[in-house]
Amino acid sequence: MDFNKEQYFKRQTTLSEIGKKGQELLQNTKVLIIGCGGLGNPVAIYLATSGVGELHLVDFDTVSISNLHRQVFYKIEDIGKAKTKVLANEIKKRTPFTKVTFTNKAIDKDSILDLILKYDIVVDGTDSLPIKYLINDACVLAKKPLVYGSLYKFDGYVATFNVLKENGEFTCNLRDAFPKIATDIPNCEEAGTLNPIVGLIALFQANEVIKLITKKGGLLVNQLLIYNSLQNTQFKIKLKKNNELNIEEIFENSTYLDVNCMLQDSTLLITASELKKSISDSAVEIVSILTNFDETIPFNVHQKIPYKTFDIKNFKPNFNKKYVIICARGITSYAVTLKIKEKYPLLSVLSLSGGITKY
Repeated sequence: MDFNKEQYFKRQTTLSEIGKKGQELLQNTKVLIIGCGGLGNPVAIYLATSGVGELHLVDFDTVSISNLHRQVFYKIEDIGKAKTKVLANEIKKRTPFTKVTFTNKAIDKDSILDLILKYDIVVDGTDSLPIKYLINDACVLAKKPLVYGSLYKFDGYVATFNVLKENGEFTCNLRDAFPKIATDIPNCEEAGTLNPIVGLIALFQANEVIKLITKKGGLLVNQLLIYNSLQNTQFKIKLKKNNELNIEEIFENSTYLDVNCMLQDSTLLITASELKKSISDSAVEIVSILTNFDETIPFNVHQKIPYKTFDIKNFKPNFNKKYVIICARGITSYAVTLKIKEKYPLLSVLSLSGGITKY
């Protein structure tokens, strides 16, 4: 089917602030979207249908049933498929004017700079704090603008970082707001999140990208917008540039490791089929670290210790037992397994691979 570009974007180019010139700017821009979950999923669709000429999608994950309530451009039949490939296909169904490519693996310190340098704008759609700081620091070093978004329960956070000003200086970045990576903030799997706030923040991000490209409107620079969907309140935190931060040195000395994106050691894993065979073994002790005590578990567990309250100092194992740690997707359970194994190297302890969603 042939599409008329003028007709496709007519409602947008009718706006004097956009017009044909703005549409050409959009068409000539290349945007990198890192993370194709709740934020990156709608951001990609809205930027493509707004006329951004080239998108590159990055995500290592596959679609799971727990994604569907907020990652609205994935469908039931997409479960188990690579998010990047599914999302790229969804974009192609909607517009012929955007070139879309994808990378189906996690970003890391070794590859991120080469990747970022190929694009004009970077969008952070990840839910991992270490990876958010990796993206931020790489954007500072590569001198690329970053449209940031994050979520916590009913709160959403959005800002546009590292924009080049007319005087040659750059606006604030993530480390001007929060210099160090917090270690006690759970991701959305552990803390939970409501569907609408995810979509709201994603649309804020897409809006920032469009304004950044067309050079229209006021950007969320040198400030962090916080929106609460439960109370319909919002406020902005003003940010001040911290010129004492040496991002190059921080980048060189940081690992940015995140257990969510690490390759898991197969010797510390037990598959669903293996657990099914040994679940009746009296020596097997199953420990759930699910935060939600009411979540349905397809088998009986012996202990329930929420991940956010798990303290290795208080974990007193029985060395006659074989421990299996479980969670929803096998991510936080693997993190706990690593902690236990580090303190008790002789203890038999395994993480349920893929969590109860794959059982």
